[in-house]
Amino acid sequence: MAIIVNLDVMMAKRKMSLNELSDKVGLTLANLSILKTGKAKAIRFSTLETICKVLECQPGDILEYRDE
Repeated sequence: MAIIVNLDVMMAKRKMSLNELSDKVGLTLANLSILKTGKAKAIRFSTLETICKVLECQPGDILEYRDE
């Protein structure tokens, strides 16, 4: 897929675990794990907004496009 999810990178920069992010964002651990591993097919803007707010980052820090 040409869209790369860098959620794990941002979590490492903020030294935040998946459990901690799950609690703060209000997503289940399973759904957050799917997003983190790049297996998600979509993400709601409201979810992206909340993740960015918690991780203090921009959407472009989490999602990246790479030409294949």
